[in-house]
Amino acid sequence: MTKLTISAMNRIAREDVPGVGQTGVVFEEIEDGLVRARLPFHVDSLRPGDTVSGPTMMGLADLVMYACVLSRIGVVKMAVTTNLNANFLRFPGPVDLIAKGRLIKCGQRLAYGEVTIASDDAPGEAVCHVTVTYSIPPR
Repeated sequence: MTKLTISAMNRIAREDVPGVGQTGVVFEEIEDGLVRARLPFHVDSLRPGDTVSGPTMMGLADLVMYACVLSRIGVVKMAVTTNLNANFLRFPGPVDLIAKGRLIKCGQRLAYGEVTIASDDAPGEAVCHVTVTYSIPPR
């Protein structure tokens, strides 16, 4: 059973992570350790070559993994990223991005997971694969 609702995560994204949350990201599914979110296309996310920028995709992935962690441990706002590794696999065009995250391991102090990002026009083809480690504060 998840410890986080979609409406709560959408609010946390807007209010507590405004740099990414105000990009319009919308959480569509949240289960225990599994999250799906959509980042609507906006021209401000483009870089030369009409492709979505790497920092945009990394921010989306980090926010999705934050939701994965909170879905397991509850709303612990001081859970923070300690490592993020992004592999850019192909250029996404100017379309919505779909990010799917999953926790691989969640312990007392660290959580580790992955996020796969695809473009809405080719949902079966990853454009970016990200691994993320989060530090969980002592209770």
